[in-house]
Amino acid sequence: MPLSRRWFLAAAAASAASSVASRPAAAALPADVDVAIVGAGAAGIAAARKIAAAGRRFVILEAGERIGGRCFTDTGSFGVPFDRGARWLHMPDTNPVARLAPSAGLDIYPAPPGQKLRIGRRNAREGEMEEFLAARVRAQRAIVEAGRGKADIACAQALPKDLGDWRATIEFVLGPHDCGKDLRDISAFDFAKSAERDINAFCRQGFGTLLAKLCGTMPVERSTVVTRIDTSTRGRADIVTARGRLTARAVIVTASTGVLTSGKIRFNPEPKRQLDAAAKLSLGSYDRIALRLPGNPLRFFDDDLVFEKAAGAKTAALLGNVAGTDLCVVDVAGRFGRDLAAQGEAAMVAFATEWLTSLYGSDAARNIKGGLATRWHEEPFCLGAFSCASPGNQGARRALMEAFRDRVFFAGEAAHETLWGTVGGAWESGERAADAALKLFGSARPKAPAPAARRKKPVRENPSPPSER
Repeated sequence: MPLSRRWFLAAAAASAASSVASRPAAAALPADVDVAIVGAGAAGIAAARKIAAAGRRFVILEAGERIGGRCFTDTGSFGVPFDRGARWLHMPDTNPVARLAPSAGLDIYPAPPGQKLRIGRRNAREGEMEEFLAARVRAQRAIVEAGRGKADIACAQALPKDLGDWRATIEFVLGPHDCGKDLRDISAFDFAKSAERDINAFCRQGFGTLLAKLCGTMPVERSTVVTRIDTSTRGRADIVTARGRLTARAVIVTASTGVLTSGKIRFNPEPKRQLDAAAKLSLGSYDRIALRLPGNPLRFFDDDLVFEKAAGAKTAALLGNVAGTDLCVVDVAGRFGRDLAAQGEAAMVAFATEWLTSLYGSDAARNIKGGLATRWHEEPFCLGAFSCASPGNQGARRALMEAFRDRVFFAGEAAHETLWGTVGGAWESGERAADAALKLFGSARPKAPAPAARRKKPVRENPSPPSER
């Protein structure tokens, strides 16, 4: 489906909605609220919607200048939506975010099934594709079986020994591409518990645009870095930010595990169990290198997903003709992706250009008309991509979900046992945390203040004409 004025206006409207969602930077923070929500990503927005529906006073404290967290649609760099972070809507029939998209006026469409495979500069033949897919299924089943055992191991240890020259490709697809980490760094228990993600969809205007629309006009205080959460006084939490202090009955913390373990937010007393859990659920690396290829010189179908038969870890995945545009995105992840991102954006674009050339010939490089790369480990309020339990530490997810002192609740994609690493999982965790926080207030909704008595306006003998009022 080509770009249309209707959906581009919808994207612009979402940006406008997110702009009015916050108070002016100079305005004072509310002195006290029922619930303070730290972070305006998927979990924070989901929690806010629940708290708002219950009629409670709340505020979202967002450290950055935008909402969405690791779900951000860039519409300025290329003039078309580019999802710098989360892009896939897994299992759209049950995905809580996908189900809300129609009410937000945005277009959700199914991702093409399957993928393509390049072997050198040609597409894999039918028999080769079948061989790859069979080896991939065997590898995935072996990890899942290991994840049902009594002792947790690294996913790499569970791989069949006879994968042959498909091993490097399968390790990339199941590890860095699907989980953001190499298989040797991933718990087989965590892998086995993850829910099916085989059916996918996209939001034509961008996943970040969808979140902005769902946030609407919620009270978001942007550029408000939370530095301290003090629960030493019974029955309340005192929150210190770079813009002042406020008090809340409950706090929902949706910061990433990278931020939680960085010490950027100090707690008094310290929720040691939850912070230890966050350390065991460290963020993987997943970055995108976006390239413009006007005229579709490589003859992609819309949203073509392409892998290569890799010889080692230095590989990537490609999504061609994103949403029918001239944008192609090369994804790098895991240890290789993190090392590449550490070299800077220019090195990342150079790698993507060289990699495309190795698969499609020199025409690929000649037709690139601009590129940029994300570096999520450098984002100060994210510090990585998404969580993945290290071997032996899958149980940390449940520990992170525990309430602290009955008034601090942790949420986010890491705080979900089966949908970790997904926006849907973050959304469900935000709703769960909101439900837990609302229990502090009982079942009764707060009474609305009595309306003030209206004063009669004096009647003018010679009222001004409408044009002069």
